[in-house]
Amino acid sequence: MRGDLAAVSRLGTVAPSDVVIPQPVLTEIAYGLERLPVSKRKRALQARFDLVRGQIGRAEWTDEVSTAFGRIKAMLERRGQRIEDFDAAIAAHALAASATLVSGNVGQMSRVSGLLVENWLQE
Repeated sequence: MRGDLAAVSRLGTVAPSDVVIPQPVLTEIAYGLERLPVSKRKRALQARFDLVRGQIGRAEWTDEVSTAFGRIKAMLERRGQRIEDFDAAIAAHALAASATLVSGNVGQMSRVSGLLVENWLQE
């Protein structure tokens, strides 16, 4: 959403069919946009969001995602490392699909066992 050059450049190196967005990511972006006052910035971010939604496919919420979600939440709670539900849902989508999660939230996501995480903002 920020249009970071490193992330946009990296995105250009992968096939569009290899990139999907979990629905909870779209939900968080929509929430963030709704919180902003009407402004030029909000209109620009909304336009970018509309572009992203039109260009990138969705990761389905399947039974495997639900199972991974439950496993992630329970495991981290046992360790005393609670995680936000949307973050657990996003991680669960990647685990269920045996996919790599691209996130700037590497610190939190790296606590999820077996999750492959890349931060394209640092490349």
